[in-house]
Amino acid sequence: MIIALFANRSIEHSHALALSVSDFLKGHGVTVFAEDDLATSLNALPISEVKGKKVDFIISMGGDGTILRLAHKYQHLDAPILGINLGHLGFMADIPLSDIYPSLQDLINGAYKIHERLVIQGESSRKDVCFAVNDIVIHRGRNPSLVEIAIHVDGQYLNTFEADGIIISTPNGSTAYSLAAGGPILSPDLEAIVITPISPHTISNRPIVLMPNQEIQIQYLSEYDPIEICADGLESFELSTGDVFKIVRAPNTFKLVSLFRRNYFSTLRTKLGWAGKLR
Repeated sequence: MIIALFANRSIEHSHALALSVSDFLKGHGVTVFAEDDLATSLNALPISEVKGKKVDFIISMGGDGTILRLAHKYQHLDAPILGINLGHLGFMADIPLSDIYPSLQDLINGAYKIHERLVIQGESSRKDVCFAVNDIVIHRGRNPSLVEIAIHVDGQYLNTFEADGIIISTPNGSTAYSLAAGGPILSPDLEAIVITPISPHTISNRPIVLMPNQEIQIQYLSEYDPIEICADGLESFELSTGDVFKIVRAPNTFKLVSLFRRNYFSTLRTKLGWAGKLR
C-alpha cells in the first residue's frame, strides 16, 4: 500500500503528529510519501518521486480546507482522501484526534468504502477555467451594492437575481457556504447541483436544486465593476459586464474514504450541534 501523507503546516502540533502517523503506517508495511521539503523529517519519501496513479490513498491532517487544497494541488494523484480533523468544523475531515490509530488500522484492514462525489467545472467567455469540489461562488466583489446576474439552464431562462451573488454548490459543498446562505443540506452521495442566491433583494428568490448534467449559464448584467468568481475559495478571477460563465458537471469525481466506524448523519448532528433525542 502506498500513502501520501499531508499535514496542515499552520497547525502547531501537526508535524509531530504526522511523524507519529508516518511511523505507525510504516510499521504496518505501508510506503509513505510526503511533500519533498518535509519528507526526511517525516521518515517518508519525496512525493515528487512517485507516479500519480501509484498512490493508493491520501491522508489529510487538518480540516476541510486542507482537503480542498490537496484536491486542487494534487489532482493528478487521483487517490481517495482520508481526513483527520485537526481543526474545528470538519464534514469531510471527520476522524477526531482520539480515534486516529484505530481508524488507520481500519484503513489498513480494508474496513472502509470509497465515495465518489460530484465535481463541477466552469469556463468564462474569456476562457478562464476552474473546478470545484464544494462550490463556485459568483460575488459582487468590489461593488458596494447588489448586482444583477442572469441565469439560464440548458439554454432556458431561469431568473435574474439581484443579490450579493450566487453560490453554485455540489452536494458535498451543501454544508459549506450554501448552507450559511440558506441553502438545503443534500446527502453528499446525491448527484445534483444547488443554486443559492446570496442576500437576494426579493425574498421569493429561493435556492433551487438541478440535475447534475444540466448546463448553467451565468451572465453579469450590471454596468458596475467586475464581479468575482471563486472556486472552493482557492481559485479566483473576474467577470466583466456582459461576460458569460458556464458551469457543467466535471468528468472526474472527488474520492473520499469513509470508514465503517464513521457515520455521516452522526457527523452532521455533531458538527451542526443538533440536540434532538431519540424517544
